[in-house]
Amino acid sequence: MKDISNEQIFVKVVESGSFKGAAELLNIDPSLVSRRVSNLEKKLNVKLMERSTKQSVPTEQGNLFFQGLKKLLEEHNALESFISGTVNTPSGHLKVTAPHDFGAEFVADVLETMSEKYSGLTVELALGSHFEDLLTQGIDVAIRVGELSDSNMICRRIGNVPRVLVASKGYIEKHGMPKRIQELENHRFIYYTKQHVESGITIGTKTIKPQCKFVINSISAIKQLVLRDKGLHLGPIWAFKQEIEAGEVVSVLPNEKYKSYPMHALYLSRTYTPAKIRCFIDLLVERYGGSDFS
Repeated sequence: MKDISNEQIFVKVVESGSFKGAAELLNIDPSLVSRRVSNLEKKLNVKLMERSTKQSVPTEQGNLFFQGLKKLLEEHNALESFISGTVNTPSGHLKVTAPHDFGAEFVADVLETMSEKYSGLTVELALGSHFEDLLTQGIDVAIRVGELSDSNMICRRIGNVPRVLVASKGYIEKHGMPKRIQELENHRFIYYTKQHVESGITIGTKTIKPQCKFVINSISAIKQLVLRDKGLHLGPIWAFKQEIEAGEVVSVLPNEKYKSYPMHALYLSRTYTPAKIRCFIDLLVERYGGSDFS
């Protein structure tokens, strides 16, 4: 077995969730994994792991150590790869976060392609919008849809997410088809976030604040409510394209201009960016770069 440090073993334990899982990944005896982590704890005089028969999780200090250590090890590996000429071969563990439905639709298959292509790489996709601190949460790349706030992270724009205002045929039959923007204030709306409720909807140069019936941060759940005649929604075209083509959902005020959302890939600044990050983003750009996610 290639010589592996106590620190590297500790990282594998945290990533796999157990001593047994780390032993299987490293092809060594579980008792050796436990002993090496114990040696590391003695060296630091800090308890790093809460142990159990089924699962082991890092302590608060253990998690802080893991996050910093992982970054150091990745930069070390990236530097070694750069020097040895294998800089373009992704390896290790790649963790990506993306909004629920968008990630499942557009990101999962890119990660699947990478995991199949590179035998030394494992991938993880965390779906949701609550991942803010990439370093402490062990995230390599965050996919963001929408305008970005100021950040010290590196961002790369991938494409645009066009939007459409939709309603079900049943809703239109019950409440009528809006003919002007102002008429939307008399209709029920389903929102993705509370922020959209407070800021209102901007169409062209006009901002309106329609009635709010639901706030749900799930495009698939919103789609079901729209199909059940519960209200209008201003959302991504890709999510409703099939229903529009089938005639179940109609485009409301189709001649108006609805602002597209930009889609970015964000990652932490490093002296040497690991190949896994560069290759993942390059593959995203190759597949979707400059296009509209519709």
